[in-house]
Amino acid sequence: MTQARYSTVAIILHWLIAALLVWVVLLGWEASDLQGSAKVAPLQLHKPLGITILLLTLFRLGWRLTHRPPAISPHLKPWERRLASVAHWGFYVILLALPLTGWAMVSASKLITVFPIDMFGLFNWPALSFLTSLPADQMKATHEALENAHHLMAKLIVYGLVPLHVLGALKHQFIDKDNEMARMIPFLARKDAQ
Repeated sequence: MTQARYSTVAIILHWLIAALLVWVVLLGWEASDLQGSAKVAPLQLHKPLGITILLLTLFRLGWRLTHRPPAISPHLKPWERRLASVAHWGFYVILLALPLTGWAMVSASKLITVFPIDMFGLFNWPALSFLTSLPADQMKATHEALENAHHLMAKLIVYGLVPLHVLGALKHQFIDKDNEMARMIPFLARKDAQ
């Protein structure tokens, strides 16, 4: 069965955010394997990419709230509908919270004055002043707490939501053969889908 597809804007945002997410995760992993000044370059790219994901996610959320997405397919079982809804809204929550905690984390560091959030050489993204003005001991504790939260959310999206989303899509494409993936990848539409 052919299902209504997402709008072109929603499709572009989905794949652009997905590509940026992969890139930012790879940079984070690279930086975690490095020591000292070798970490600077990947982290300086990681930061503006994270802010870009935040801005694109806000735009995507605004788009979704003002442009009705296609209805969840009626042939899905109730548990599949619930899981799809939880996964979609889980992505929004984490794609907002992850860059926000990153932004707060780097703001709660004295290094923000040395290594600002340089938005691709265009301008510096502002630090959160309520965090930059903390006393040194509070700043350190806050930075560590935010770093732990940031890493936890990264693990949730990388090891939880993304695999769940990909496995669900593959299940629909190859097991159910129900054309669900064509909603986000139009050229996959199958005329013989059941």
